[in-house]
Amino acid sequence: MRRDRRARLVPRRCGEGTPVTQIQQSGERVAANVERVIVGKHREVRLALVALLCGGHLLIEDVPGTGKTVLAKALARSLGCSFRRIQFTPDLLPTDVTGLSIYNQKTQEFEFRPGPILSQVVLADEINRATPKTQSALLESMEERQVTVDGVTWPMPRPFLVIATQNPIEYEGTFALPEAQLDRFMLRLRMGYPAPLEEMRILDAQRQAHPLDTLEVVTSVDELLAMQAAVRQVYVDPAIADYIVRLVGATRAHPDVYLGASPRGSIALYRAGQALAALLGREYVIPDDIKALAEPALAHRLIIRTAASVRDVDPGAIVRQIVDALPVEQRPLAPDGGAPRRA
Repeated sequence: MRRDRRARLVPRRCGEGTPVTQIQQSGERVAANVERVIVGKHREVRLALVALLCGGHLLIEDVPGTGKTVLAKALARSLGCSFRRIQFTPDLLPTDVTGLSIYNQKTQEFEFRPGPILSQVVLADEINRATPKTQSALLESMEERQVTVDGVTWPMPRPFLVIATQNPIEYEGTFALPEAQLDRFMLRLRMGYPAPLEEMRILDAQRQAHPLDTLEVVTSVDELLAMQAAVRQVYVDPAIADYIVRLVGATRAHPDVYLGASPRGSIALYRAGQALAALLGREYVIPDDIKALAEPALAHRLIIRTAASVRDVDPGAIVRQIVDALPVEQRPLAPDGGAPRRA
């Protein structure tokens, strides 16, 4: 008997004990632990978990004092991963990030002293304050999961997550991140100011001590690696993949955009959709997952035309405009179950 094609379009919701259920439970546990410190930012915490489950990197952009660094520390402490913080300054050298070889007089050989980048969770604080030469020291590690020093390649630990922060308001003494480096961040998010009641909760929580000091590990590294592998098995229907391609393609054709999102943006949106679906307890991705992730995954990849930048056109607003205007078409599957057929 031929299998009903509609069953592929709407898979069943996962049951108890499935890998997706375990991802949802572990994600809720980590999110609840982080939100003991980061108050009223459930969406931002979830986006950070999405980047973590995809093995991607996260760029947090906002004014000082909104909790960018605290979010990175709280996430690292909840996971039990090794954590290093790099304070980016204009005098920071690439070897301060990657490490260097030092001559040992006793053994009469050079020994490699690993830099802070060789950690599982790395906080690149105020990344735009370092020179482009130092910023480029992150590129190989973020994309190829390795670092090369003096001709020797060292693999990055697993899992590996770079969380970078930057202040978008202050430009004096800063170096804007080039598009090639921005493209390597899977998601960009903004923390924003807390609501008045949330700010009162923050004041009360820090009356005697910072709640960050009391955070405990709620998941293991092995469990996290298993979740990252399970996320790749979340089903993405060809109609959803077609929607992602059309969404990214629309950024390249927008009249206010000089350079649209790259195929890396399509891959980021695809994988982020899988992670978000798993965190919500589903074995399959729906269009609402893609719509919710479109701005964090694509806005920082767009280069606005000069005429549009004079009008203060925001890349995020362009992505939202495209999402609102682009229909989600349910194209029929090919007879062989492959890519959707076009009319």
